[in-house]
Amino acid sequence: MTPPKITLRELKEKISGFSFPESVYMVGIRGYYLNSMGKEGENDRGIYDDAIILVAPNLYQTYNANTDPSKYRKGIATLVPGLHYYRKGKHGITKPGGGYPALRPDNIREELPVARDGQEGIFKGIAINIHKGGYTTTSSEGCQTVYPSQWDAFITNVYKAMDREGQRRIPYILIENK
Repeated sequence: MTPPKITLRELKEKISGFSFPESVYMVGIRGYYLNSMGKEGENDRGIYDDAIILVAPNLYQTYNANTDPSKYRKGIATLVPGLHYYRKGKHGITKPGGGYPALRPDNIREELPVARDGQEGIFKGIAINIHKGGYTTTSSEGCQTVYPSQWDAFITNVYKAMDREGQRRIPYILIENK
């Protein structure tokens, strides 16, 4: 899978309305491949038709991603576009071995604003993590997932960039490609 080809200049234009003090940040673009993957003109579920971009001093990396749940189901969460903060953590902590390095919402209850299939309004979503997806599924119950062969490079680069800049948390700006 070829990583998204958006330039830093194009990315900065898309997020010009957001402000944050951190020098390391991520941008998710829902529907990045809107007209070249899945059904034309639609943001599909269950495929890696989105992008996550990592920006840091002297580092700019793009990754294939999924920012939607894997499938439609009444009540399933979809993260609302906007600025959200994440921290280092683990995903799959209830599994034997205690999970693997990932990103978790940076607040005490791990709550983020979500829309829910079949329901009107904005709700609180719990543990909308950023984690590794799968090859046969995007592995999302509302989380943001990165294509599995790109995951190790992604999480290693995020953690190292945060450490270099002394950041305990990282901004994640989710936007929609329209």
